Order: sequence, then structure tokens, then C-alpha cells
Amino acid sequence: MSAYVLRRVAAAVVVLLAAFTVTFAVLYLLPSDPASIMLDAGTGGGGVDPAQAEALRERLGLDQSPAEQYVAALGRTATGDLGTSISSGAPVATLIAQALPETAKLAGFALLLAVAGGAGLASLATWTRSPRLRGLLLALPPLGVAVPTFWVGLVLLQLLSFRLPVFPAVGNQGFASLVLPAVTLAVPLSATIAQVLAQGMRAAWGAAYVETALAKGATRTRVQLRHVTRNAALPSLTLLGVLVGNLLAGAVVVETVFSRQGFGRLVQAAVTTQDIPVVLGLVLVAALVFVVVNLLVDLAYPLLDPRTAVTSYARSL
Repeated sequence: MSAYVLRRVAAAVVVLLAAFTVTFAVLYLLPSDPASIMLDAGTGGGGVDPAQAEALRERLGLDQSPAEQYVAALGRTATGDLGTSISSGAPVATLIAQALPETAKLAGFALLLAVAGGAGLASLATWTRSPRLRGLLLALPPLGVAVPTFWVGLVLLQLLSFRLPVFPAVGNQGFASLVLPAVTLAVPLSATIAQVLAQGMRAAWGAAYVETALAKGATRTRVQLRHVTRNAALPSLTLLGVLVGNLLAGAVVVETVFSRQGFGRLVQAAVTTQDIPVVLGLVLVAALVFVVVNLLVDLAYPLLDPRTAVTSYARSL
């Protein structure tokens, strides 16, 4: 197990380095100039003085070659220094630390709703004996995946904020302001979970051990909870790492629609102003969350299926 964990940690370092390198290359290849963007914003679109732009590039180190900028940024990051924002002058770590808690609350609540909704829908669809109800329930996940996230948010705003003032439309004030963004973010995720889990449950219901349990007198509910759900959960657990990535990506859209301050709004602002240190820091944090979640998922596999522990041990030999 130690060798397995070390290999996963090494792979995580490679992923972080690749994410850093690709993001830096993409930002450098953009045709716009961060110094010009900053000066243009300061003058209200009234034009940029080339001399001032050149002086600002020199002060920010943007006049160096791409290789020099990359090595400098990578060296700072390796020591834990994410640099300073070009547009605001604030430390990148401080900006991320201020934005991350609000997004963490949103993502956590949305993931809870997605897991509960997806698991409940898949369980009911595979447990019921009514073909019509089963067909109706199984038709909902593809619809949830196909509907754009921003459209769901706009519909919820129209229904539950403007027509019926149940929840606030914008802001970060209190739990009520978290409900609509979390539901918006959870809809496509719960649909994905329901699709994968329902497919696994339908396959599990046809297994021999289910027939044996029913023959011994176990109720359908007991079989569903103790046998079917546990054996069908492994593919859904694998999705967890991907879903976390989707949560962070969806937060950019959702926080924009609901005017929430958080990770997504910080990404939008940094990309708009081509704030390279902030974008690199945000990508690293997102990649770190992704690899940590995937590592935890891999370590949780043996708890659900002990056979995976034997396979992991055999591979390490």
C-alpha cells in the first residue's frame, strides 16, 4: 500500500506540473498584453501610452523571455509563493484564500444535493416494479445532463426569486442565498450520478446473489440497500474525481449568474485581465483538489470491494 500511495503522489506531482506548464503556455500565447489591459482599464478605455506600457512590463517582469518567466514562476511556486496579482497587487495566495471558502460551501452543498438526488432517483427507478414509472424516472437523467447550467439558473431565478420571492437572487448573504446556486450546480451532476448508478443497479438486480437473497426471503428494500447499492456504487465512486472538476468549472458560470463572490468570479476576472500569477495559482489549486480527491477515491475502493486491495497489492509486487 505504501508503494501504491507513493506512486499516486508522484503521479499527482506530474499532473500539477503539467497543469502549470500548459496554463502558462496558453496564457503566453494569448495575443493580448496584461500591461496594456491594466493601463487601458485605468484610463477608462481612453488609450494606452506605449512608454507607460513598456515601463509596466519591465516592472512586472513581462519583458523577459517566456523561458525566463516560466522558470521564475515555477521556482516561486515550488517554494510555496504563488506570486502577486498583476491587476491588484495583492498576494495570489491571499486572493485565493478569500475566494475559496465561499466556493467550497457552494460546491459542498451542491455535491451533497447531487449525490442524494442522483442516488435517490437511481434507487427508485431500479426498485419500482412499474415499467411506466421506471421509464419516466430513467428519462430524467439524460434531460438533466443536456440542459445548460446557466439556463437552469435563470429559470430558478425567474421562478423562485422574481415571481415568488422565496430566495435572494444575488449575493453571499446567509444560507438562503446558497440554495439556488447549489441546486443549479447540482442538477447536471445528479443526472450523471443517476445515469451511472442506475445502470449499475440494473445489472446488479440480474446477478445471481440477488436471486439467492430473494429466495431466502429478503425483501426488495433490504436487497436494494445491502446488496445492489453497494455493488453498483463503485463506478459512481470513480466519477467523484470528475465531478469535483465539474463543480469547479460550473462554479464559474453559477457564481456569475448569481453574482456571488468566490473562486469562479476570481477565475473570470483573472482570465479577463490576463492576470498570469492569479490564473496559475487558481489552476494549481483546482488541480490539487482534483488529484487529492482522486487519491482518496482510490484509497476508498478497498472499503467497498476488498478485491481491489488484493489487485493493488499484486500490482505493487
